Amino acid sequence: MTLSLRSILPPLNCKALLLAALLCVMASAARAQEGADSVLDVKVLLPVREDVPAAQEATDSVDDGLDYFRAAGYTPMLEKKREFNPDPTRAVWFSALFPGLGQVYNRRYWKLPIIVAGYMGLGYATSWNNGQLSDYSQAYRDLMDADPSTNSYMNFFPPTTGEADLDREWLQSVMRSRRDYYRRNRDLCIIAMVGVYLLCMIDAYVDATMAHFDILPDLSMDVQPAIFQAPGDKLPAVGVQWALNF
Repeated sequence: MTLSLRSILPPLNCKALLLAALLCVMASAARAQEGADSVLDVKVLLPVREDVPAAQEATDSVDDGLDYFRAAGYTPMLEKKREFNPDPTRAVWFSALFPGLGQVYNRRYWKLPIIVAGYMGLGYATSWNNGQLSDYSQAYRDLMDADPSTNSYMNFFPPTTGEADLDREWLQSVMRSRRDYYRRNRDLCIIAMVGVYLLCMIDAYVDATMAHFDILPDLSMDVQPAIFQAPGDKLPAVGVQWALNF
């Protein structure tokens, strides 16, 4: 029985292809394992320390190895707590936009009720003085005109008081002084509201600026006796001198 070359060539080609594919797979696996060992085995890159236990050395080695592969200047977010650093300019603009908003930005929340109470009190005082001013101004106008039907100034007296029993010159002086008094109080309340508005801006700016001020904990006071020589005295004087250290 004879075999031709054509009959045995296809099986040989299949075996050769299978063998070549197997070699390629084994080479790829070897390269992948070699790369994983070079990346994950961080102990190769780090020296062995003998002054710590084995478990601690393994943990430190892994941490040091991770630091080795991190970029320069990298800081983990869990290890670094962000420090509050307000911007004075932004605090002023917030306070100018709405009084008290700059204090909220600076995290001085306890100042907000004080500002709200101040504005509420000044607003109520402005409204009340303005109402009194309107009443006395109308009464003074009615008193000065020649129309007997306009006598709103009589609303300030009891119903039993007669208009003929009142001195008109005295009444004019009283109504004019009361009108000027309540106008002055209303204007002062408005000025005070503007002052509180400006004070909120100044406080927000100073508070944000002082957040950058370094307050040292070693504040102390030194007190010790001292002898002073006055220019006109022959004998020295004994006293105490003190100094603040900060």
